[in-house]
Amino acid sequence: MLHYNFKLRAALFASIVAFGLVSCSDDDEPAPPVQQDLRTKIDYAKVTPTTPYKSLFIDAKGDTTADLKSGNDRYRMFQALNYYLGSAVRDSATLDSIVMKNMFANSGNPFKDIKTSTISVVGADLNASGVQLRSLTASSRSSAETDRKALERYFKEMAEASKSVKATAEKGKAGKLGTYLVDAKGIEIAQIIQKGLIGALQLDYISNVVMDKGLEADNSTLVSGKKYTALEHNWDEAYGLLTLNPVYLAGATDAARNSNESFLGSYIWEYNKASYAKIHPAFVKGRVAIVNNDKAELKTQATFIRTEMEKAIASAALGYLGKWKSGTTDAARAHAMGEGLGFIYSLRFCTINGADAAFSDAILVGLLGSPNGFWDLTNDKINAASEAITKKFKL
Repeated sequence: MLHYNFKLRAALFASIVAFGLVSCSDDDEPAPPVQQDLRTKIDYAKVTPTTPYKSLFIDAKGDTTADLKSGNDRYRMFQALNYYLGSAVRDSATLDSIVMKNMFANSGNPFKDIKTSTISVVGADLNASGVQLRSLTASSRSSAETDRKALERYFKEMAEASKSVKATAEKGKAGKLGTYLVDAKGIEIAQIIQKGLIGALQLDYISNVVMDKGLEADNSTLVSGKKYTALEHNWDEAYGLLTLNPVYLAGATDAARNSNESFLGSYIWEYNKASYAKIHPAFVKGRVAIVNNDKAELKTQATFIRTEMEKAIASAALGYLGKWKSGTTDAARAHAMGEGLGFIYSLRFCTINGADAAFSDAILVGLLGSPNGFWDLTNDKINAASEAITKKFKL
């Protein structure tokens, strides 16, 4: 009996010790951290088509967490570069490719004050901004430098063509067709640069950087010295690169834009009538999703914006090919083709639809792969290009 009691007490003691060890181990281990939301959640119902972009994004101290400056600075740099390109015809000026290259890279204080009815640029502010166009151009691509250098070659071609701004263009000779400056092959280089940057800068950065892998940026801590997270700021940069306005396309109808928009923002309205009015609320709703740590909703809005921007680019390319066919003068056809070629170049950044450089280049070669460029275009060449774009983008 004593032996049995001893064994029983020993077993009980062992179990108590074992339980004590487990209990002590649990007590000593810290509880897993609970992820605290950085922001108070925002009701999606607060997002309307007229909600100003920054209005909902206020921190606990009442300070805005949305910062559009870097995106807006780049937008104004694009405006300034485009304004300089226009001076060839506007002022009969001979352009300097080095000036264009410096504006592209924000090197050597290249920006000057510009004040028109549609542009307001303070040169000193852009020079000191610390941002540039070149580093963002084609930045989603491993071959980014190839695209940047291609644009810089167009700067040289634009400068060369500008020397003939007072001449009348003809096959093999640069000059003006109507009010448009073209090179010896009849190509309006200014349009190639402008529409090329719509794709390589705006579309690529917004769609293929911010709204693709950029969605994985940190959203749990504030950027040092700032009031926003990295993910919040990425989204703000994208909006700021699309428009300078608090409400993108405010007051626009199908018949009239009624809003001062340029570049990609203008062509979304012109060539995507079905969805242009949904772009602004999608941007705001995506930013709310970031505040709410709602990755599924963020992805939904990003995919929508990307898809509709690509549709606008492809539809613009088709539209200008059609305008070549309907043009009644060489000037009208050359202008349409210049814009169309720039948008066709930009198709290489339409990755949602599976387009790439090979697709884009094949169409460009089909159109221009002959000695006289524009002057050698035919209905068959235009039709082949249009069919390829229509099929790829299911338009």
